[in-house]
This record gives sequence, structure tokens and C-alpha cells, in this order.
Amino acid sequence: MRDSGMNPRLLLVEDDPVSLAYLGEAARALPAEVDCAANLAEAFALASRHRYDAWLIDANLPDGSGAELLSRLRETLASPPPRALAHTASQLPEELAALRALGFDDVVSKPLPVDAWQQAIRQCLGDSGQTSTWDDDGALRALNGNVEAVASLRALFIAELPRQSLAIHAALDAGDADAARAELHKLKASCGFVGAGRIRRAVDDLHANVSDMDALAHFDEAVGHTLDPARAKA
Repeated sequence: MRDSGMNPRLLLVEDDPVSLAYLGEAARALPAEVDCAANLAEAFALASRHRYDAWLIDANLPDGSGAELLSRLRETLASPPPRALAHTASQLPEELAALRALGFDDVVSKPLPVDAWQQAIRQCLGDSGQTSTWDDDGALRALNGNVEAVASLRALFIAELPRQSLAIHAALDAGDADAARAELHKLKASCGFVGAGRIRRAVDDLHANVSDMDALAHFDEAVGHTLDPARAKA
């Protein structure tokens, strides 16, 4: 994000005029500066000219998908990119999970109350929830409010985490940046499903620069906090 004395600058991509007006005004009330685009072409042009603190992207646009736009922005623009929040009319858990797997940091279903939209933006910006070990609200949204499913998937996530961490270290030790990024990408999706907020932030930082030793140390620390229940409560 920017200097703490400045409001965040957001790129909002939405083709429906009513939704655009509603989401835009709610975002400005955070407060934030909001630039609006109605399609991929407009969004890419804006993102090429300005540095944003977060991208808020509609999943379905008249000239392509939100996932296509996100991929193009991340491949073309300077690294590290800002975090990205998808908004969609779908409420199907499998479709929301698919958007996370395609690279979005979080997904919200429309319509939604102003406070829920603002909270999702704050979390995307890292103002709350993302530095804690577990983001319970995010996990429940990902799994349609199913508490038992969250607990079950978190247990599986914790069981798999040591192996994934070792695979990432092995790839880095071998100098295979592509293999490390591939493992980090898979871990990123898993973090979104279970609300592993601390690790998700560390994974984003390391994925942006796999040669950064500080980012690797941050990742190892996040893994330790998640695997150690006593530390995770801190």
C-alpha cells in the first residue's frame, strides 16, 4: 500500500452501470480513490498508467473474463502486483473456489451489503485479517458458511503443509525458480480455501521474488506459526 497518510487507490472493473455506481461509492467511503473501468481494454489501459493498491475485478466482462484480465495484468505489469479481489453474481462454492484457484486473493458474491464489500476490500488491502494465522471469515465465505468443512480442510492443510514447505525449499535449493513458483501457486490456492491468512501473505511475497531471502524467512516464520498451535494463538 501507499504511505499511511494517503488513501489507497483502487481499480474497480465492472460492466453493469448500477453495480459500478454502488460498488464504487461504497469503496470511496472507506475512504479510497477509485478509478472505474467497464471492460478489459479500459482496465488494462488504466492499470498501465497508474499504480494501484488493489484490483477489484468482475468475473465476467463483455470482452473477456476477469481471470483473463488478472493474468494479463500480472504477466505484463511491474512486479510485485497488487492483490486482487473478484466480485461475481455466482454463489456456487465451486465457481468461487475456481476463481481463487485462478489467482484471485479473495472472491465475493453480489449483491452484498456495503459493510461486507468494504470489509472485503480492507482484507484485500491487508488492513485486517490477513496478518493473523487464520482468517475465519474468509474461510467461511469460501466454503459457504460450512464450519465443519472449514475444520476438516484445515486439518488436511496442516497435514500437507510440511511436505509443501519442503518441496518449495528443495526447488529453491536446486535453483529451479519455476518449480518453486508452481508449488507456491498451489499453496496459494489452498490458503484461500482454508483462510490461512499469515501464510497467504508470505506466499504472495515469495512468489513475487523467489530469490528474496527475507521473503523466504517470512514464509518459514508463517509456516511455523501455523503448524505450532501455541504460536498460532498469538
